[in-house]
Amino acid sequence: MTFAILFPGQGSQSVGMLSALAEVEPLVEQTFREASDALAVDLWRLVREGPEEELGQTANTQPAMLAAGVAVWRIWREHDGPVPMVMAGHSLGEYTALVCAGALDFPEAVALVADRGRFMQEAVAPEAGAMAAIIGLEDERLEAICREVSQGQVVSCANYNAPGQVVIAGQRQAVERAIQAAKSAGARRAVVLPVSVPSHCALMEPAAEELEQRLLQVSLRSPTVCPVLHNVDASEADGPDTIRQKLVAQLHQPVRWTDCVRAIAQRGAQRAFEFGPGKVLTGLCRRIDRSLDAVAVQDPASLEQALLLSREAGQ
Repeated sequence: MTFAILFPGQGSQSVGMLSALAEVEPLVEQTFREASDALAVDLWRLVREGPEEELGQTANTQPAMLAAGVAVWRIWREHDGPVPMVMAGHSLGEYTALVCAGALDFPEAVALVADRGRFMQEAVAPEAGAMAAIIGLEDERLEAICREVSQGQVVSCANYNAPGQVVIAGQRQAVERAIQAAKSAGARRAVVLPVSVPSHCALMEPAAEELEQRLLQVSLRSPTVCPVLHNVDASEADGPDTIRQKLVAQLHQPVRWTDCVRAIAQRGAQRAFEFGPGKVLTGLCRRIDRSLDAVAVQDPASLEQALLLSREAGQ
């Protein structure tokens, strides 16, 4: 059974995440301790105890989600879980995929994504930006609405999460205008998301410039475990320089998650395992391509189930 591994991004975090797995798998706490050492911040305490607001700060969320995904991957390999045919991650999850695929060292990645989160937070004044989920419109119609209501401000499609399920981002007033226009155009749902940063739009260009300089200090390699598909174009990078370019572009351009999942299915994957807290990507997979059997792996029972499934047909 050929399969892919997916890693969630910001928004899937929660206080107490992976706690059931941590009770039986010491690698969870070990991985978080390693991340904490890289930052001089007690990430494991923050994940265990909160508060939710502090965990939800972008500069904390990103290393915490990275550590969570890496922890599940390490446990998978410790249990002789097979190597997937391909990996991908949603937004921040792309960095997790690069670590697990052997392209980026974990401690270096932890410091990198903490800086990425800080760059993002500093790029836009508090409350000046917003993101909103729009459900029930064609991509082209929503793109046209964003252009029509922009009035010289930034608002654009930021996450193409599934057919008819798109997140927009930009300046708060422009996002609010787009929400009203989307409702008038027949959107089933249009609601502002509880996020502190308008990711994956032109407002992140200053952060992307800082990230570009920061990435020059990072040792990157081509993946050695399996290929990684990138958010900006649902394709592999042909070397470290291209990985850097795709990571910079990802920050201020849309996450093309629908295309990533379709590309995984086109490569012949029959199953996708989501490694980390939550079930966001599992749900999106089912909306995008029902031929992909998607399973979230975040506790002992789901880990055992995924290991059994992954070994089907001789894997």
